[in-house]
Amino acid sequence: MRLATWNVNSIRSRLDRVAAWLDRQDIDVLAMQETKCRDDQFPFERFDELGYEVAHLGINQWNGVAIASRVGLDDVELGFPNQPGFDKDAGESLISTPVVESRALGATCGGVRVWSLYVPNGRTLTDPHYTYKLEWLETLRDNAAAWLTEDPQAKVALVGDWNIAPTDDDVWSPAFFEGKTHTSQPERDAFTAIVNTGFADVMRPFAPGPGVYTYWDYTQLRFPRKEGMRIDFVLASPALAAATTDAGVDREERKGKGASDHAPVIVEFDIPVERR
Repeated sequence: MRLATWNVNSIRSRLDRVAAWLDRQDIDVLAMQETKCRDDQFPFERFDELGYEVAHLGINQWNGVAIASRVGLDDVELGFPNQPGFDKDAGESLISTPVVESRALGATCGGVRVWSLYVPNGRTLTDPHYTYKLEWLETLRDNAAAWLTEDPQAKVALVGDWNIAPTDDDVWSPAFFEGKTHTSQPERDAFTAIVNTGFADVMRPFAPGPGVYTYWDYTQLRFPRKEGMRIDFVLASPALAAATTDAGVDREERKGKGASDHAPVIVEFDIPVERR
């Protein structure tokens, strides 16, 4: 099985690139983040032509997650249990209600439970979105631990844009990010807490850092200057991690006109699959 995760930064804007890439890389399952469209706007037909079933969760032009699979797409789950919402009107309205955003989508593909995750950004260390991010990660950790307690042999992949660089090797300049989100200790601790439930970063053994990144800002010539961050991950349960045979970042997809600011992460597992 070839599993990939990619923050596409608008699927409608990059559909041709994604379609060509799927064919070129022979991908079985692709988890996408930041699709930036409602469900009724997602280009299901194009994926169907390519042989993929798709589950998508999109509420508006922000966020959005999807899973495209040619090896089955079963037991689709919109969000994980007790997923926190963000209350953008907190403190300004007596009747404000937190909104559960389109940031998590689960499906079983070829025997692997895949979760496409778009972790909240955090914005700044003093922004309410930062607190929301930590709460979101804590709830995800509780669920991840419960899934493995229920079935220690379960093949589960937590994949996507985590908006966290868990070590200094995962950023081009630790000093540049001091006092900013993505590298703060509480965020790194939240990431580590999920790893400590039993999930492994399966790409790192095949692509040791520093200098291996998955995201480069569009500004300041970050990409040609190799000033990036590694914030996109595939975290695999023990049974799935043991089947990992290769992994890496397709940096070439960050090049050229119309590229996303993220590059795809591809992981190969020694798991036989049947294409539907």
